[in-house]
Amino acid sequence: MLWSLVKIVFFVVLVAAISFGGMFLIDSEGSMAIAFMGKQVVLSPIKVVIALVILLAAFWVLLKVLGLLLAVVKFLFGDETALSRYFDRNRERKGYDAVAEGLMALATGEGRVAMSKAAKAEKYLRKPELTNLLTAQAAEMTGDKRKAQEVYRRLVSDDRTRFVGVRGMMKHKLEEGDTETALKLAEKAFAIKPAHVEMQDTLLQLQAKNEDWSAARKTLSAKLKHGAIPRDVHKRRDAILALSEAKGVFEEGATIEAQEAAIDANKKSPDLIPAAVMASDEYVRRGKARQATRVLKKAWNAQPHPDLAAAFARIAPDETPQARVSRFSGLVNAKPGHPETKMLMAELYIAAEDFPAARRALGDLVEDNPTARSMTLMAAVERGEGSDDVVVRGWLTRALIAPRGPQWICDKCQTVHPAWVPVCGTCSAFDTLSWRAPAQPEVSMPAGTEMLPMIVGADKETTGQADSALITEDTDVVEAQTSDATQK
Repeated sequence: MLWSLVKIVFFVVLVAAISFGGMFLIDSEGSMAIAFMGKQVVLSPIKVVIALVILLAAFWVLLKVLGLLLAVVKFLFGDETALSRYFDRNRERKGYDAVAEGLMALATGEGRVAMSKAAKAEKYLRKPELTNLLTAQAAEMTGDKRKAQEVYRRLVSDDRTRFVGVRGMMKHKLEEGDTETALKLAEKAFAIKPAHVEMQDTLLQLQAKNEDWSAARKTLSAKLKHGAIPRDVHKRRDAILALSEAKGVFEEGATIEAQEAAIDANKKSPDLIPAAVMASDEYVRRGKARQATRVLKKAWNAQPHPDLAAAFARIAPDETPQARVSRFSGLVNAKPGHPETKMLMAELYIAAEDFPAARRALGDLVEDNPTARSMTLMAAVERGEGSDDVVVRGWLTRALIAPRGPQWICDKCQTVHPAWVPVCGTCSAFDTLSWRAPAQPEVSMPAGTEMLPMIVGADKETTGQADSALITEDTDVVEAQTSDATQK
């Protein structure tokens, strides 16, 4: 606002000064006489000023005309000057206009129009590092993969566009399913631009899929170095890679390296369940039960899991069921109300044949968070307390239609995995498995299954021998569950 006011004031002052000067010249006395070849011209002061302005303008025009004539003469003698530069600028303008139109065609999905504009831009600009990229994108849009590959190869030959060419060829190989070649191209692209986040992620995923854990750890370190990943995420994923590397060493039989790798993976991420289990087993093998107990307790406090309970049982495999109940209380006391804690203690009490304690341990879990496992445990409790077969059968029927509870599920594609793996077998995503309940039940049961508990509770005389056989079969299932709990 203040600057606008200053400009207005300056303009008013300038106009006033010019007006005052004009009036002063008009009112001034005197004249200027110019004599030339016997002729004399007398000019008043105002006419003198006007004549000077016209003379200066004419002199400027004359200089421009002389400059143009000189450029024409030099051009005729082979010197590329202003005239040639004029045509060059005209070609550049047309070329860049074609590039802009090609980009607009790409944005609107008109691949063929973009191809023609790219060809026109190359004709005028002669800048393949610019037009080849436009051509490749247009070729991909039209589905001409052969043309796109050809253009990407040309981009690779130029230092300025080599990364773009290698990246484009890598993507084509991934689409074709040639992950081996794609991995080699990703390594070349990463060497050219190690700070490129997308290339870091692609290379890491390909290395993990190829189970090249050592190389994947180097790539992960590069992501941390270039600030592409938070330090806590790097710590967890490095633990996952170290764990995967340890598993590979175990398979090869090099136990010393495996021992250190397993324990190192647990130290990097104590809440990583598979790492805690592997580290605990290694401590047990070394005779260090106290360290194994500490590792599993720390992981259990972060997230209770059946694998942790199984590893905790392996610390003292020969103890009595009553001693096991006492020892496990030290593991679960930090998470007394967790569903996994309730089911674990119920299993232990069932193994110790303390069925009332098992019922108390389950509490209201079968009502608040019913799962197939909690229902089956309740059936085992009923069987242990001597309930009728109809009651046991009812709990088993409810278990049939109940959710399975938490499982290893990929956060990206929602695939359920029977065991934890570092790379999803469906979508090949790295570090996406989490222990949680699926969003929807795994199996869609017929609508009539809601009536099963009522059918089970029907009069035995009406159900006959067929119902009796089914009850016997379900009793075997309960006994199997009890046996499994005893083994734990």
